[in-house]
Amino acid sequence: MESKRNRTSVVVSEFEGTLLKHHDLFPYFMLVAFEASGLFRFTCLLLLWPLVAFLCLLGAEGSALKLMLFVTMVGMKISDIETVARAVLPKFYMDDLDLEGWRLFQTYGRRIVVTSCPRVMVEMFVKDHLRADEVVGTELEINKYGYLTGRLKNVGVRALPVDGEWLPDMGLGRKTSTSSFLSLCKEIRQLPFITTDDYRQDHPSPVIFHDGRLVLRPTPPTALIIILWIPFGIFVAFVRITVGLILPMSIIPYVIRIFGGDIIIKGTPPPPPIKGKSGVLFVCTHRTLMDPVVLSMVLARQVSAVTYSLSRLSEILSPIPTIRLSRDRRMDSEKIQNELSKGDLAICPEGTTCREPFLLRFSALFAELTDRIVPVAMNYRVGFFHPTTARGWKAMDPIFFFMNPRPVYEVTFLNQIPAEATCSAGKSAHDVANYVQRILASTLGFQCTDLTRKDKYKVLAGNDGTVGSRKPARANKLGSILR
Repeated sequence: MESKRNRTSVVVSEFEGTLLKHHDLFPYFMLVAFEASGLFRFTCLLLLWPLVAFLCLLGAEGSALKLMLFVTMVGMKISDIETVARAVLPKFYMDDLDLEGWRLFQTYGRRIVVTSCPRVMVEMFVKDHLRADEVVGTELEINKYGYLTGRLKNVGVRALPVDGEWLPDMGLGRKTSTSSFLSLCKEIRQLPFITTDDYRQDHPSPVIFHDGRLVLRPTPPTALIIILWIPFGIFVAFVRITVGLILPMSIIPYVIRIFGGDIIIKGTPPPPPIKGKSGVLFVCTHRTLMDPVVLSMVLARQVSAVTYSLSRLSEILSPIPTIRLSRDRRMDSEKIQNELSKGDLAICPEGTTCREPFLLRFSALFAELTDRIVPVAMNYRVGFFHPTTARGWKAMDPIFFFMNPRPVYEVTFLNQIPAEATCSAGKSAHDVANYVQRILASTLGFQCTDLTRKDKYKVLAGNDGTVGSRKPARANKLGSILR
């Protein structure tokens, strides 16, 4: 009865400390500072943390919020904040989500979220992933030149749309909440929430695509460690890259542990190609730009790699041959077949990287060109910095990977696809591509989707560059999961 009643009612919930487990906003402002501005503003905000904490201790949370907001955003463009809110923050919000609170929240018909943050930082996440209808938060002040002043237009709770004829049926908050909107609700529930079995299995829409360099939520201790590590990490990255360029590929997997890294090899790789015979096509999952390089290290020989949008500088610095495709099907087919006639070739049919445990739709082109297909499941583990981003200078990606204290790559060779499962046996190219995608996903414990490179950049960039302007993104759903 309760579940049925809730679906025709209105709920208003706090975001911090209720839908999110933690009510501390500081890490999210640190993320905005790092991703939208850089290390200098990130460091300045961290240096002010003791003052922020002291203000909160005195009960002056409003003053602490204004201080964080001013240091983080003054002088920025609103588009900078929107980009981070769209491409970076959702992953960290999702990791901090209180599932019991969300499961209760989503059973109501109309769902409103109240946040102390600027609305732009929260709106995309709660609407696209938590299925909220409305977000009430503070608004940022912009000067006549289009830059943020670091001040607020209004306090979010004052903007709660209530009047004498309409009051929310339910208010969700924490016991220590000071939000005045709770007093406007007909009924109040405070943490901890206990949900019923009727909706216990519900899950929010997953975050499949996200961007940004930081792996960990930058709490003050974590942020301090990252800042202290960066100078040493740059030196370590320089040493690792130099050693990798000097030493023969055949011995790198054995000496890499001396420099803090590791390559874990599973399965049995095929033997080197025989002269005069067509090579093997290694079909790899696409985790970072270095997948083909690591594959060559494991095989102890240079394996040419197909690329789509690699920068010219990255091609010049690449320790293995690269073949740039044009996305013209006929021309690309000829290039791939020509390279296979010379020896082995590596290809990543997803066409772009994906950090989360999902595989994007595989382009079927590779399945049409050869029946000598060896799937290779590739994955990586890092501690501080993601090695690949959709924004910025691509040549920096390997540097960030090697800046991690202990970068680890996992390479799993699967058996060559049997002839009866290839196009030579009458299978369609799409069936072969889907089959390869499924067995690679199963090996890694990932899920298959029918999302593509275009979906990724649509989510990360938005349709017209504004938060809340796009329709619910197809890439926020799982497409054809486990086809």
